[in-house]
Amino acid sequence: MTNRLANETSPYLQQHADNPVDWHAWNPDTLKLARDLDKPILLSIGYSACHWCHVMAHESFEDAEVAAVMNEHFINIKVDREERPDLDQIYQTAHHLLTRRNGGWPLTMFLSPDGTPFYGGTYFPKQARYSLPAFPDLLRRVAQVYAQNHAELEEQGKHLVDALARTVPRADLEAAVLDDAPLALAAQQNIAHFDSVNGGLGGAPKFLHPAELDLLLRRSQVAGDEQARHVVHFTLQQMAHGGLYDQLGGGFCRYSVDERWDIPHFEKMLYDNGLLLGLYCDAWQGSGEPLFANVVEQTAAWVMREMQSPDGGYYSSLDADSEHEEGKFYVWQRDEIRVLLSEEEYAVVERYYGLDGAPNFENHAWNLRVSASPEQIAASLNIPAEQATALLTSARQKLFVARAQRIRPGRDEKILAAWNGLMIAGMARAARVFGRTDWLHSAQRAIDFVRATLWCDGKLLATCRDGKAHLNAYLDDHAFLLNAVLELLQGEYRSTDMAFALQLADALLERFEDKQDGGFFFTSHDHEVLIQRNKIGTDNATPSGNGIAAQALLRLSLLTGKLEYAEAAERCLKLFFPALLQDAGYHCSLCTALAEHLHPPSLLVLRGPAGETDAWRKLLRNRYQPELITIALADDLAGLPDALDKPYSAQTAAWLCHGTQCLPPISDPDELLAELAPGRT
Repeated sequence: MTNRLANETSPYLQQHADNPVDWHAWNPDTLKLARDLDKPILLSIGYSACHWCHVMAHESFEDAEVAAVMNEHFINIKVDREERPDLDQIYQTAHHLLTRRNGGWPLTMFLSPDGTPFYGGTYFPKQARYSLPAFPDLLRRVAQVYAQNHAELEEQGKHLVDALARTVPRADLEAAVLDDAPLALAAQQNIAHFDSVNGGLGGAPKFLHPAELDLLLRRSQVAGDEQARHVVHFTLQQMAHGGLYDQLGGGFCRYSVDERWDIPHFEKMLYDNGLLLGLYCDAWQGSGEPLFANVVEQTAAWVMREMQSPDGGYYSSLDADSEHEEGKFYVWQRDEIRVLLSEEEYAVVERYYGLDGAPNFENHAWNLRVSASPEQIAASLNIPAEQATALLTSARQKLFVARAQRIRPGRDEKILAAWNGLMIAGMARAARVFGRTDWLHSAQRAIDFVRATLWCDGKLLATCRDGKAHLNAYLDDHAFLLNAVLELLQGEYRSTDMAFALQLADALLERFEDKQDGGFFFTSHDHEVLIQRNKIGTDNATPSGNGIAAQALLRLSLLTGKLEYAEAAERCLKLFFPALLQDAGYHCSLCTALAEHLHPPSLLVLRGPAGETDAWRKLLRNRYQPELITIALADDLAGLPDALDKPYSAQTAAWLCHGTQCLPPISDPDELLAELAPGRT
């Protein structure tokens, strides 16, 4: 027998379709049922790649006795946080207000029938342990409290809703003029959390912080901040050498449970890898470090091999678990490796992955991480470094092929607009930096899929699976896709992409902007009414939608000359500026937008025969210049915005504009490089 989740598009919800729990999806009919029966709601939020979500499901939701208690006392609602980030944001914030503790997944919240929460937590075990109550006992106690304390819970709910409302920023009528004070403050606050031994920001559990690292890297370039540069490069090096990175197949896991990047929670998320692709490209441009180029190549290959659908869109994630064990697909016993390799290969691999030391995972297993360089290994084995590298390459290939025979982790094959935006941007930037047309075509296939499938009747939808697209798209969907299209335009100018950029930007202004106070709500003006309407400026695992919207609108205004986009971005920055002055380190994507508002990027337009413009662009590939937007135009383009509509001739010419000042056309590549030299502008 199956419950109501069997027909949902979310693989996470479908995973619970055969539970004995009478699960409902979040929808108006379910909420009406709770009101009609005057029953509290048990809201469970998770996602398909979440290890502890699977643990709670196996312990409790698959158990008939626990399900009977849930069904007797509650209307049970299961939510995929990836499809409904609006609900997840609200109830994570409510959890923090109620418990004064950080949330996470699975999120377990108990709501009054009107959706107001009165109690909550995260994972609860079936039997009491970890200083947590047994879930069945908790269910009975919560039901009793709800039945006996209606008036008190209603009053508490009013206070909670008021507290949620106070988290939404309001315009300061006496707001200061925008200046660059938050930029230095953000760098200072983030560098203060730098782990100088292991890299990264903060201790265990250690997260990736791509928005923070991006701002620090930009700061190192624009302000000549060598400390910021070291923080970024050392962190990226340590991450790439750690077990957080899939040493055989490419791609990063979501975070490390330890401070050394050794052991991750093994789920791989599309959004992390999209953001890191762009970041490693930028770091390679600024350093020439081969490790960073290798990470980009391996991760892009993983994306195209395992995460792109036949129709072009990118899938969401890979599970942490396979065969009900976390990390089983990725970890190794030492003897498994020894029998697969030649004696010479094993001698190198043993030292390279630290197999000559103690196991670092459960059951005497190793999660592979780099423990010595090929040069160090070559010296210890008294062989040439080139030979050590060749042996390592052949060994890695053998291990990769052998691992592919294992039972794979599950893949969440829903296609999310926002996460596709992040991966499209990363793939497009990687394609531009490394001159890879296959990566560019991958990104173009994905944006073409989004435009054909998720853009319906002038509105963007949030998610699609098996041909079914639905749910109003959110701020992040629009902002991340707009930013992705701007990256694609720098790889290859297509008029369809420019048209889509304008549609997305207009939707941001028409359907999300707060016309009174500035900034962008997370949900559109015609979205379902919930107990809170968020307007978020802080970065999390993904950058702030407001920060990326402001960045993208500023750049689109530069390309099109449409001032309304820049004006909306400025209103957004003014709304959040008091928060930036206080906690800039938590608002790095908004700080990046502020930097581009105060010091607009330069615009470089190349026009001429395609082969010649490609040669000019090749000269720029290894130059990290985040303050430069480059557009190359072929001779057959029409309907260009005025800022890009430069005359075509048989000889390539370059037009370089700094703000409102444009240099005369440049016909010599060396002259262009001189104009782009650091400090010249």
